[in-house]
Amino acid sequence: MIIALLVVAAAPAAPPPKPAPMSAIDAERAFAADAQKIGQWTAFRKWSTPDALMFTPQPVRAHDFVGKLKDPEHAVWWWPGRSYVSCDGRVAINTGPWVRGFGKSVGYFTTVWVRQPDGSWKWTYDAGDELKFARDEGGDIKPVIAACGKRPPAPAVPAAPASFRKPVKSGSGTSLDRTLVWSWVVDSTGARRFVAQLWDGKVWQPVIDDKVAAAP
Repeated sequence: MIIALLVVAAAPAAPPPKPAPMSAIDAERAFAADAQKIGQWTAFRKWSTPDALMFTPQPVRAHDFVGKLKDPEHAVWWWPGRSYVSCDGRVAINTGPWVRGFGKSVGYFTTVWVRQPDGSWKWTYDAGDELKFARDEGGDIKPVIAACGKRPPAPAVPAAPASFRKPVKSGSGTSLDRTLVWSWVVDSTGARRFVAQLWDGKVWQPVIDDKVAAAP
């Protein structure tokens, strides 16, 4: 008797699904977690672009500034409270609360994030200020995304306030699709203003307007 053997080849296993790309909100949270894990200034260097700016109160290259600093024993803690993203998803601006010294001082931050060619995020602008009372922001927030479609007209760049003392330094940036723009200005005393605008499909909406008083 001849017995025929039927060999059935196993179907190849389906590749595992690719993880969802990291959002700028995720990046902000990972940045803050790294500050606690690997050190505050070490995390600032890790998560910033080579040309990233900070204010001390004048604008400085972040890598030049934090490269000279030793990580503090207790890092500042912060979390995203709002997030605005360009239509093409390549630029985001986060803002939210920070806490230092176990609540002895509180304030807010604003960070401009740029998606890198490998899909990761790095920040290119970071600033903020101290407040008397903490902002009531955070939790399971969702990003506000700019409208897509026809390329919007260039927005008006806010002028330096009349109270600012010369000399005045300024800078600005925009997403490649021009749906999210920002600008900053600082005077000789350290007084500073940062404005971000998001295109809603009809008009430019001012979504962030940070005003920082002169340095004491």
